Amino acid sequence: MHGLPETPAEALGPTIREEVLVEGRTFLLTRPDAVDRLVDHPELGGASAAEEYMPFWAHLWPAARMLAAAILCEPWPRVAAGQPLEAVEVGCGLGLAGLAALARDLRVTFSDYDATALRFAADNARLNGFSDFRVLQMDYRHPPAGLQTPVLLASDPIYEIHMAPPLARLIRQVLAPGGTCLVAERNRPQGQALQEALHGQGLTFTLEPMHAELPDGQQAEGTLYRITHGSVSGGGLS
Repeated sequence: MHGLPETPAEALGPTIREEVLVEGRTFLLTRPDAVDRLVDHPELGGASAAEEYMPFWAHLWPAARMLAAAILCEPWPRVAAGQPLEAVEVGCGLGLAGLAALARDLRVTFSDYDATALRFAADNARLNGFSDFRVLQMDYRHPPAGLQTPVLLASDPIYEIHMAPPLARLIRQVLAPGGTCLVAERNRPQGQALQEALHGQGLTFTLEPMHAELPDGQQAEGTLYRITHGSVSGGGLS
């Protein structure tokens, strides 16, 4: 899509392949070996200044592990035979959450702001044996007209407070009535802004504590937002 960023090939450097264990299932992920190299690339520095964009897609963030675990454990509803449940992952990055959804037989559209992230997500899907998926380069502040899905997925989608209202508007616009949006985040200060923005869009949500085991043995704490259409009552908390 014209005007949206694409991490240049010369910024990527070497890639590594790692095994990621989530809820007893192993996924293979290929990714650039160093996010700092991408962040420091002069062409991407210009994009950062203009659009407040950084190529954080190249790192496997703890919230992505949390969201993948939630997806694998979710009791997804049955749909008509031969009609898989559709899902859109927002800001997919390397695509781990989308891979978990594919493993649960959902049909996934990987979406991201960066075209190179989409290539890595698609390659990772194929690496894990999946072929029935789509990719969509998208600025979530301006989603394409007509985009609607019964399942919307995102992990750590906002890293500045002012990004919360556009995300809430996206959820209101794109999430089909009766659908479910799952958002995992690391208990950052932006979480309060997201809750206020969801209230402002008339979206109902609950909060569930989450954690992820990291490769270094540490445990990351976070929150899973379960968001649906409907009036907000009782503060939106469970």
